[in-house]
Amino acid sequence: MNRAETAVACVRALAEQTRPPEWVVVADNVSSDATIERLEELAPLPFHLIVHRMPENRGNAGGVEAAMELAFEQGADAVWILDDDSWPRPQALAALLDGAWDMAVVRHSIQIDPASGRFTWPLQVADGQGFRLAECVEDLPAGDFVWTRIMWTGALLSKRVRDEVGRVNAGLFIRGEDEEYPWRIERAGFKQEAAVKSILDHPGPTNLVRIAFLGWSFFFEKDLADWKLYYKVRNMVWLKLRQSGWCKAIAMATAYLITASWIDGVRRIPLVFEAARDGLVGRLGKWRGQ
Repeated sequence: MNRAETAVACVRALAEQTRPPEWVVVADNVSSDATIERLEELAPLPFHLIVHRMPENRGNAGGVEAAMELAFEQGADAVWILDDDSWPRPQALAALLDGAWDMAVVRHSIQIDPASGRFTWPLQVADGQGFRLAECVEDLPAGDFVWTRIMWTGALLSKRVRDEVGRVNAGLFIRGEDEEYPWRIERAGFKQEAAVKSILDHPGPTNLVRIAFLGWSFFFEKDLADWKLYYKVRNMVWLKLRQSGWCKAIAMATAYLITASWIDGVRRIPLVFEAARDGLVGRLGKWRGQ
């Protein structure tokens, strides 16, 4: 939405793939700038570009849902999930498709923050005894493919997985489908693996605070816009309720209240309280305050 230069750069990065995709589907969330015109002017391209005009702004979750379903309707065997600011390096798709790929496994690219050279977000990596957090490529086990969990941007998702897991939950709007859908993938019995040579350049958060307590890590982004913080808190509390029940969902809501007031100040308390309450009662969709 209203990020013409970013979207164009992403489509151009896809055009430079050594193994281009067959289709590229862009969901436009009612942009008022020249995004659609700029995209439709791109030619020639080594794939069929579909710019899907959303009837209303449904956020990232709604856009991904619409684009995924349209791609599968076109006959795609698998879709590659990208944000407009996750730009694949030229070998990225070829590396994802390298060797024998079991379509019951969700492969994904790794995301690197160009500014730091580290992972955009810490990656949960299998270590033989469970999963640990990896912060950069050097933290990964040896091999071209590494077992992971809870990844979404850069995921190569087969139609088989989509048919069993279902549609993306568009009601999450933003900052939620990237954890909720991988959780459903895992719950359905499918595994995830990172293709280490498949790299997306994706800017990371600049003010990420990590709080570690008794082996548990809690991440909080300082000074987020109100609407971004609302969706993050609401969706994570809503998801925790479904994953672990009321006690842990209320504990997460409390952790957000304490952390937000400590890091951003007490002005955040009413917003975080509203978001947590909406998550606990299951109110999804667009925030009333947006």
